[in-house]
Amino acid sequence: MISSFFGKTKPINYVVLSVFLFLFYAGFVFLKANQEISVDTIPLNVLAVGVLLLSIYIINRIVRVEKVTDFSSYAILFFVLLIVAFSEVLADKNAIFCNFFLLLATWRLLAIKSIKNVKHKIFDASLLICAASLFYDWALVFFVLVFFVINVYDRKTFKNWLVPIIGVLTFFILTFAFLRLNGQTFFFAEHYRFSFDFLKTDFFSNPGIIKLLFYVLLLLAVMSLVFLKVRKKGGGKLVPLRIVFLAFVFGIFISLFKSNSASPVLIAFFPAAVFLTNYLETIKKARLKEVVVGICIALSFVLFLLELNL
Repeated sequence: MISSFFGKTKPINYVVLSVFLFLFYAGFVFLKANQEISVDTIPLNVLAVGVLLLSIYIINRIVRVEKVTDFSSYAILFFVLLIVAFSEVLADKNAIFCNFFLLLATWRLLAIKSIKNVKHKIFDASLLICAASLFYDWALVFFVLVFFVINVYDRKTFKNWLVPIIGVLTFFILTFAFLRLNGQTFFFAEHYRFSFDFLKTDFFSNPGIIKLLFYVLLLLAVMSLVFLKVRKKGGGKLVPLRIVFLAFVFGIFISLFKSNSASPVLIAFFPAAVFLTNYLETIKKARLKEVVVGICIALSFVLFLLELNL
């Protein structure tokens, strides 16, 4: 029943998940995070939950327009379930906003496959990655993904290789001008430190890191199965999935580099949701698919309850 409901792309699917995520976020803020209602905290929390709801809509649009999955609502379902399983991500507003800009950047890069307005899309993606780096400095690693996409789709056009550099210069000139007007030019030196948190001696003592590592191993196994299926089936989905896979890898890198909390793992939820959806779509038996979806839902809530008791 659940798998058949989300196996469609009706607006009701988005509405149901949006209402659930809104209520879950509100419950987390007031119960788990123990935040008090005040004039100072309400605007930021409203903005954060609004960005999360908009992220669900964007993910739904990406999978439909760029066809990285079949027509279904499984991707947004898995995205929400991952948020439930890693509920601590909701406490990190920087991760929420960083993920939003990287999500848009990934969308622009996936859209390059049409070979239309390539330079504009590269420039947009570069600006969005720079915007994401204002929340997490290591988000700049996504520029590797930009150059990978250029190499795959239009590497013979030399100007394409220069566009990301122009995008970076444009963004940081505008940002520096704004900081200069506000007397905060020290922001760049303090923010862009690119520290390697995983080199700390207490790296594996963090329970969130252990859960993150199990999550990565599970997803890598799922991704391997999906790539095997896609190679046999064909259909032009292999290259977009490689782009999404690299987005997952870079998202995990950022999570490891910022290991003081597992919150940045939100950045890797969209790629994970895409591959989980592709794996689910390989299951032909309706009953088995229902069981898999049920297990995923149950597991996400079990992990949330365990986190709640810590």
